[in-house]
Amino acid sequence: MLRPHDIQGESFRIIEHELGVHGLPPEEFLVVRRVIHSTGDFEFARLLRFHPEAFTAANMAIRSGEDLLTDVEMVRVGIQGLAERRHGIQVRCHLNDPEATQAAEATGTTRSLQGILRGLQLGRVGICVVGNAPTALRAALEACDASPSLRPRLLVGVPVGFVDAPEAKEALSGTDAVPWITCLGRKGGSAVAAAIVNALLEGIPPTRRAQG
Repeated sequence: MLRPHDIQGESFRIIEHELGVHGLPPEEFLVVRRVIHSTGDFEFARLLRFHPEAFTAANMAIRSGEDLLTDVEMVRVGIQGLAERRHGIQVRCHLNDPEATQAAEATGTTRSLQGILRGLQLGRVGICVVGNAPTALRAALEACDASPSLRPRLLVGVPVGFVDAPEAKEALSGTDAVPWITCLGRKGGSAVAAAIVNALLEGIPPTRRAQG
């Protein structure tokens, strides 16, 4: 019986074989491979998009130990183990904060939107990760445009769906207010978001915070 590590290694080998000659830069390939591994969907090799400064921003955020902020609990759970174990980084999700719930009810918006705004306003966000709600991605984009103090170092935006998800991601891919990683079209979701961030976390050697 194969051990978990061996299963992952064999999966990566199969992915690399089936992708063939891809022409992706090494850093992008590691993210693409991880997303395909998590989804079983090779179409992400052509759907994923990266800002030119995305990996530099991710490196700075992770090495500085700044928090990760997610729009939903599923994304938080998907990255928390590796973030804490490898880098000693806190992962926050404010979706269920009373303040986010109250603000959503008062304004007729979503808790995901209000949770992301609350997280950015609390500060010290290295990477903001939106894997579920286009409303949260729109809010993060507007915050980045409105105030440099609210900007994370990197914005990962891959919400899934038919209503405004493609448009919100297209808007993200057109901004220079903040470095970003996104995917085109309707596909995306929490598993994709977690895979992207875990690939970024694995791409940097463990930090002293986590080691000691």
